[in-house]
Amino acid sequence: MKLLCLSNGHGEDAIAVRICQQLQQLPSSPKIAALPIVGEGQAYIARGIPIIAPTQKMPSGGFVYMDWRQLWRDVRGGLLELLWQQFQAVKAFAKQGGAIIAVGDIVPLFFAWLSGAPYVFVGTAKSEYYLRDECRDVASNVSGRSFKRPWEGWSGSVYLPWERWFMSHPRCKAVFPRDSLTTQILQQWSIPAFDMGNPMMDELESLTPESVSSVGEIENWQGRSLSVCLLPGSRIPEAYENWQQIIEAVASVRNSFRDRSLLFLGAITPSLSLEPLKESLERLGWRLRSAQFYPAKLPISDPTALVFSQGKYQLILTQKAFADCLQAADFAIAMAGTATEQFIGLGKPAITIPGKGPQFTYAFAEAQSRLLGPSILLVKKPSQVAQSLKYLLENPDRLQLIAANGPRRMGKPGASRRIAQCLLEKLRPL
Repeated sequence: MKLLCLSNGHGEDAIAVRICQQLQQLPSSPKIAALPIVGEGQAYIARGIPIIAPTQKMPSGGFVYMDWRQLWRDVRGGLLELLWQQFQAVKAFAKQGGAIIAVGDIVPLFFAWLSGAPYVFVGTAKSEYYLRDECRDVASNVSGRSFKRPWEGWSGSVYLPWERWFMSHPRCKAVFPRDSLTTQILQQWSIPAFDMGNPMMDELESLTPESVSSVGEIENWQGRSLSVCLLPGSRIPEAYENWQQIIEAVASVRNSFRDRSLLFLGAITPSLSLEPLKESLERLGWRLRSAQFYPAKLPISDPTALVFSQGKYQLILTQKAFADCLQAADFAIAMAGTATEQFIGLGKPAITIPGKGPQFTYAFAEAQSRLLGPSILLVKKPSQVAQSLKYLLENPDRLQLIAANGPRRMGKPGASRRIAQCLLEKLRPL
């Protein structure tokens, strides 16, 4: 069997790679190729998965749906010619008898349908939680200004009728939504939807068992040391601007919790340079120390991490221990997409601050708060983060709710393997 992975974004590429890795471990492993529609597909390249067509990093980074002005920049950057070359490659692959795994949103799904090949769809971009929870319509109940438009959900689902048509087409053999609620809604239209979980929650096992924290099970926060994960995102230069807001929030937390020991864990993507982050910390009085200076064993498995101190407070920057940071932290100050969702999926609360974009704007943050429900506290400015943290510490019932909400919305680990097994079963007779 020959399989082609279509994906349209850094996070989608990573999810597709996780599924590919599980496919490669199964008996009668298929021959796998890939086509990242957005970006250069570094996740595929790192895993040795061949790319069948030209790729190019576009000015918008794939976020034209958040600012349509970005679309013109992409068109001037060669978008239309690139899409035509990619489509021709997909058609050629289909003519050779291959099947397609579309990962992301309507763009790879549309490509898969146009190809004429049998396909499966892993829907990462949409969830019914944007519109409702298990009991009611929730979009109108989000605190603050809502970006829900009157026409959102008009057809009975977050997925529009034409998207559902692609998913119910005879050549679409399986659909893997990101959560149970979305699966249940899609099944109402005779779509072959299977609840296998969300691959975002795979590969988050900590290499440092001592780092694992369970916020919802802690009964007494009085006097306890706190660990806070810092998630600035992965887009350049946006992540650097986000970092400035995050360290403002760190300062507000530090000033409001003078009686506690605080540890801040900066989980920084390898694509970013640490220099701008390091310089901004030093300007604010943080001093770079050796790892030996840290008063206890590092809660992360990265001996190359940068350890900063300011008085009794510690801040660690790491590009090699993402899972450890998520597992070790009690809370997060987040301005990221996928990373925030992964943190929430562990049953922990995140405080988010809208940025200037193009990704993490107020609209994005507000929609994310609907998606993740009570696990997200959205504030307007960094100085409000400390107040939100105090609120959480004073409300153990909210923490218990968050501990249950995250895994329910994001699913249990192991989804990649379950999806791989199911899609092979659905595609094998072909």
